[in-house]
Amino acid sequence: MLIHPWDAAQDDAEWQSWLARHDFGHLAANGPPGAPPLVQPTHFAYDEERREALLHLARPHPIWSAIEACPEVLLSVADDYVFVPGPWLAEADVPPEHGVPTTFYAAVQLSCTAHIVDDPAAKAALLTRQLAHFQPEGGSAPVAADQEPYGRSLAGIRGLRLEVVGVRAKFKYANQRSERVRQRTADALASRGAPRDTAARAHQVRRGAWTSAAG
Repeated sequence: MLIHPWDAAQDDAEWQSWLARHDFGHLAANGPPGAPPLVQPTHFAYDEERREALLHLARPHPIWSAIEACPEVLLSVADDYVFVPGPWLAEADVPPEHGVPTTFYAAVQLSCTAHIVDDPAAKAALLTRQLAHFQPEGGSAPVAADQEPYGRSLAGIRGLRLEVVGVRAKFKYANQRSERVRQRTADALASRGAPRDTAARAHQVRRGAWTSAAG
Protein backbone atom coordinates (compact mmCIF):
# COMPACT_ATOMS: atom_id res chain seq x y z
CA MET A 1 0.00 0.00 0.00
CA LEU A 2 1.48 3.31 -1.11
CA ILE A 3 1.16 5.96 1.60
CA HIS A 4 1.99 9.54 0.69
CA PRO A 5 2.87 11.81 3.65
CA TRP A 6 -0.44 13.67 3.36
CA ASP A 7 -2.39 10.39 3.52
CA ALA A 8 -0.61 8.95 6.55
CA ALA A 9 -2.36 8.68 9.90
CA GLN A 10 -1.90 11.86 11.91
CA ASP A 11 -1.09 9.78 15.00
CA ASP A 12 -1.72 6.32 16.44
CA ALA A 13 -4.99 7.46 17.98
CA GLU A 14 -6.46 8.15 14.52
CA TRP A 15 -6.05 4.63 13.17
CA GLN A 16 -6.77 3.00 16.53
CA SER A 17 -10.08 4.84 16.81
CA TRP A 18 -11.01 3.90 13.25
CA LEU A 19 -10.03 0.24 13.66
CA ALA A 20 -12.03 0.01 16.89
CA ARG A 21 -15.15 0.57 14.75
CA HIS A 22 -14.24 -2.15 12.23
CA ASP A 23 -14.07 -5.88 12.72
CA PHE A 24 -14.20 -7.38 9.23
CA GLY A 25 -11.23 -7.63 6.91
CA HIS A 26 -9.10 -9.89 4.74
CA LEU A 27 -6.46 -12.23 6.12
CA ALA A 28 -3.63 -12.83 3.65
CA ALA A 29 -1.05 -15.59 3.98
CA ASN A 30 1.78 -16.54 1.65
CA GLY A 31 0.86 -19.40 -0.64
CA PRO A 32 3.27 -22.16 -1.70
CA PRO A 33 6.06 -21.21 -4.13
CA GLY A 34 4.66 -20.24 -7.50
CA ALA A 35 1.13 -19.84 -6.16
CA PRO A 36 -0.71 -16.62 -5.26
CA PRO A 37 -1.30 -15.62 -1.63
CA LEU A 38 -4.30 -17.12 0.13
CA VAL A 39 -6.85 -14.48 1.15
CA GLN A 40 -9.76 -15.10 3.50
CA PRO A 41 -12.51 -12.56 4.26
CA THR A 42 -13.22 -12.81 7.98
CA HIS A 43 -14.57 -11.22 11.09
CA PHE A 44 -12.01 -10.60 13.82
CA ALA A 45 -11.85 -9.07 17.28
CA TYR A 46 -8.99 -6.61 17.76
CA ASP A 47 -7.56 -6.03 21.22
CA GLU A 48 -5.46 -2.85 21.26
CA GLU A 49 -4.23 -3.40 24.82
CA ARG A 50 -2.83 -6.82 23.96
CA ARG A 51 -1.93 -5.79 20.39
CA GLU A 52 -3.58 -8.84 18.88
CA ALA A 53 -6.49 -9.84 16.67
CA LEU A 54 -8.53 -12.98 17.29
CA LEU A 55 -10.39 -15.13 14.78
CA HIS A 56 -11.14 -18.73 13.92
CA LEU A 57 -11.61 -20.72 10.73
CA ALA A 58 -12.77 -24.19 9.77
CA ARG A 59 -10.18 -26.91 10.24
CA PRO A 60 -10.27 -28.00 6.53
CA HIS A 61 -9.34 -24.48 5.36
CA PRO A 62 -6.36 -24.51 2.97
CA ILE A 63 -4.85 -21.45 4.64
CA TRP A 64 -3.59 -23.51 7.60
CA SER A 65 -0.74 -25.16 5.73
CA ALA A 66 0.32 -21.75 4.43
CA ILE A 67 0.35 -20.27 7.94
CA GLU A 68 2.26 -23.23 9.32
CA ALA A 69 4.86 -22.80 6.59
CA CYS A 70 5.09 -19.03 7.11
CA PRO A 71 3.36 -17.49 10.15
CA GLU A 72 3.95 -13.92 8.94
CA VAL A 73 0.51 -12.78 7.72
CA LEU A 74 -1.35 -9.57 6.92
CA LEU A 75 -4.79 -8.52 8.13
CA SER A 76 -6.15 -5.80 5.86
CA VAL A 77 -9.17 -3.62 6.64
CA ALA A 78 -10.61 -0.95 4.34
CA ASP A 79 -13.81 1.10 4.43
CA ASP A 80 -15.28 4.59 3.99
CA TYR A 81 -14.43 4.40 0.30
CA VAL A 82 -16.11 6.51 -2.38
CA PHE A 83 -15.56 7.33 -6.03
CA VAL A 84 -14.75 11.01 -6.59
CA PRO A 85 -15.61 12.41 -10.06
CA GLY A 86 -12.90 14.34 -11.87
CA PRO A 87 -14.70 17.73 -12.04
CA TRP A 88 -14.87 17.84 -8.23
CA LEU A 89 -11.07 17.84 -8.06
CA ALA A 90 -10.27 20.40 -10.75
CA GLU A 91 -8.24 23.33 -9.44
CA ALA A 92 -9.21 26.91 -10.31
CA ASP A 93 -6.84 27.10 -13.29
CA VAL A 94 -8.01 23.77 -14.78
CA PRO A 95 -11.19 23.18 -16.82
CA PRO A 96 -13.62 20.98 -14.83
CA GLU A 97 -13.48 18.29 -17.50
CA HIS A 98 -9.71 18.05 -16.97
CA GLY A 99 -10.04 17.08 -13.34
CA VAL A 100 -8.74 13.59 -12.60
CA PRO A 101 -11.15 11.22 -10.80
CA THR A 102 -9.93 9.22 -7.84
CA THR A 103 -11.00 7.09 -4.90
CA PHE A 104 -11.15 8.17 -1.28
CA TYR A 105 -10.70 5.43 1.34
CA ALA A 106 -9.44 4.56 4.79
CA ALA A 107 -7.30 1.47 5.34
CA VAL A 108 -5.36 -0.18 8.13
CA GLN A 109 -3.04 -3.10 7.50
CA LEU A 110 -1.80 -5.15 10.44
CA SER A 111 1.39 -7.14 9.92
CA CYS A 112 1.14 -10.08 12.29
CA THR A 113 2.79 -13.21 13.54
CA ALA A 114 0.11 -15.88 13.54
CA HIS A 115 -0.23 -18.28 16.46
CA ILE A 116 -2.50 -21.25 15.78
CA VAL A 117 -4.71 -22.26 18.70
CA ASP A 118 -5.62 -25.95 18.83
CA ASP A 119 -5.96 -26.69 22.55
CA PRO A 120 -9.72 -27.10 23.24
CA ALA A 121 -9.70 -24.95 26.38
CA ALA A 122 -7.67 -22.24 24.66
CA LYS A 123 -10.03 -22.28 21.68
CA ALA A 124 -12.99 -21.94 24.03
CA ALA A 125 -11.32 -18.94 25.68
CA LEU A 126 -10.64 -17.36 22.28
CA LEU A 127 -14.26 -17.83 21.19
CA THR A 128 -15.45 -16.38 24.50
CA ARG A 129 -13.44 -13.24 23.82
CA GLN A 130 -14.84 -13.03 20.30
CA LEU A 131 -18.39 -13.40 21.58
CA ALA A 132 -17.79 -10.65 24.14
CA HIS A 133 -16.87 -8.35 21.25
CA PHE A 134 -19.57 -9.29 18.75
CA GLN A 135 -22.40 -10.16 21.13
CA PRO A 136 -21.87 -8.14 24.31
CA GLU A 137 -25.56 -8.41 25.12
CA GLY A 138 -25.07 -12.15 25.73
CA GLY A 139 -27.84 -14.61 24.96
CA SER A 140 -25.64 -17.57 24.00
CA ALA A 141 -24.52 -20.47 26.12
CA PRO A 142 -20.98 -20.35 27.54
CA VAL A 143 -18.26 -21.79 25.33
CA ALA A 144 -16.52 -24.62 27.12
CA ALA A 145 -14.52 -27.54 25.81
CA ASP A 146 -16.48 -30.13 27.80
CA GLN A 147 -19.98 -28.67 27.60
CA GLU A 148 -22.79 -28.53 25.11
CA PRO A 149 -23.70 -26.98 22.77
CA TYR A 150 -20.23 -25.96 21.56
CA GLY A 151 -17.92 -28.54 23.09
CA ARG A 152 -18.08 -31.06 20.25
CA SER A 153 -17.91 -28.31 17.59
CA LEU A 154 -14.51 -27.10 18.77
CA ALA A 155 -12.81 -30.00 17.00
CA GLY A 156 -14.00 -28.63 13.65
CA ILE A 157 -12.21 -25.27 13.96
CA ARG A 158 -8.79 -23.85 14.69
CA GLY A 159 -8.23 -20.55 16.40
CA LEU A 160 -5.83 -17.81 15.37
CA ARG A 161 -4.19 -15.27 17.59
CA LEU A 162 -2.54 -12.64 15.43
CA GLU A 163 0.27 -10.88 17.26
CA VAL A 164 0.57 -7.41 15.71
CA VAL A 165 4.17 -6.52 14.86
CA GLY A 166 3.55 -3.59 12.52
CA VAL A 167 0.80 -1.21 11.41
CA ARG A 168 0.35 0.75 8.19
CA ALA A 169 -2.56 3.18 8.04
CA LYS A 170 -3.83 5.39 5.24
CA PHE A 171 -6.56 8.00 5.04
CA LYS A 172 -6.79 9.11 1.40
CA TYR A 173 -9.05 12.17 1.36
CA ALA A 174 -7.29 14.78 -0.82
CA ASN A 175 -5.47 16.39 2.08
CA GLN A 176 -2.80 17.63 -0.32
CA ARG A 177 -5.31 19.58 -2.44
CA SER A 178 -6.21 23.25 -2.09
CA GLU A 179 -8.83 24.32 0.43
CA ARG A 180 -11.06 25.32 -2.46
CA VAL A 181 -11.01 21.82 -3.93
CA ARG A 182 -11.46 20.14 -0.56
CA GLN A 183 -14.42 22.33 0.28
CA ARG A 184 -16.03 21.71 -3.11
CA THR A 185 -15.52 17.97 -2.70
CA ALA A 186 -16.94 17.89 0.81
CA ASP A 187 -19.99 19.86 -0.29
CA ALA A 188 -20.49 17.56 -3.28
CA LEU A 189 -20.28 14.49 -1.04
CA ALA A 190 -22.91 16.01 1.24
CA SER A 191 -25.19 16.68 -1.74
CA ARG A 192 -24.71 13.30 -3.40
CA GLY A 193 -25.54 11.29 -0.30
CA ALA A 194 -24.45 7.94 -1.71
CA PRO A 195 -23.43 5.05 0.59
CA ARG A 196 -20.28 5.97 2.56
CA ASP A 197 -20.34 9.61 1.38
CA THR A 198 -21.11 10.84 4.89
CA ALA A 199 -18.21 8.88 6.41
CA ALA A 200 -15.81 9.97 3.66
CA ARG A 201 -16.81 13.61 4.08
CA ALA A 202 -16.30 13.39 7.85
CA HIS A 203 -12.74 12.16 7.33
CA GLN A 204 -12.01 14.94 4.85
CA VAL A 205 -13.35 17.70 7.08
CA ARG A 206 -11.67 16.32 10.20
CA ARG A 207 -8.28 15.91 8.57
CA GLY A 208 -8.46 19.16 6.65
CA ALA A 209 -8.99 21.32 9.75
CA TRP A 210 -11.53 23.52 8.03
CA THR A 211 -15.30 23.80 7.81
CA SER A 212 -17.21 23.43 4.56
CA ALA A 213 -19.99 25.78 3.54
CA ALA A 214 -22.35 22.80 3.73
CA GLY A 215 -21.78 22.61 7.47
